[in-house]
Amino acid sequence: MSTLREYLVQKREALLRRRAEFESKPAEPFVFGARVTAEGRSGVRRIRIRDYQIISDSPPDFAGYGLGPGSPEIQLGVLGSCITHVFLIQAADREVILDSLEVEVTGQLDQRAGRPGFEHIPVYPHNIRYTVHLKSPASNEVIRQLHEAVERACPILNLLLNPQQIEGSILLNAEPAPDRVAAAD
Repeated sequence: MSTLREYLVQKREALLRRRAEFESKPAEPFVFGARVTAEGRSGVRRIRIRDYQIISDSPPDFAGYGLGPGSPEIQLGVLGSCITHVFLIQAADREVILDSLEVEVTGQLDQRAGRPGFEHIPVYPHNIRYTVHLKSPASNEVIRQLHEAVERACPILNLLLNPQQIEGSILLNAEPAPDRVAAAD
């Protein structure tokens, strides 16, 4: 059975290959995305990303079937996944030994948000916190530097920390465009 230490060696090799390839011919930014469809009578949201699918659903008390996490939960999971991955990348790049790594993410939603008298409460997940549980023989200083590097490099953490411009549009009675979803990792 492979250990996290062994994986980090593989990750470093892959990182160095990618870096060398990029330096020989820098890649242009690419468009990536997801497509989400509300399913028939159930209202389940099927999220399609490349060849993968994630199901998002509401709990039964909100006309759902509990077949998957809700969007705010998925968002926290995405943040945790990204932080975890960037910890692995940065540890591999810096040759920091990790024996175990787990990221726990929590947030709050308040159902009163936006209602009269509660306009000050955000309608989005807030008070988001993450805790990294890791085991490593590295010093506290090395781990502090690793954490700083992760926070600088994590795209989803920085997406949430920095205001974004998002543009929306509606195509009424139009057929969806063919899939153009590319890989982000």
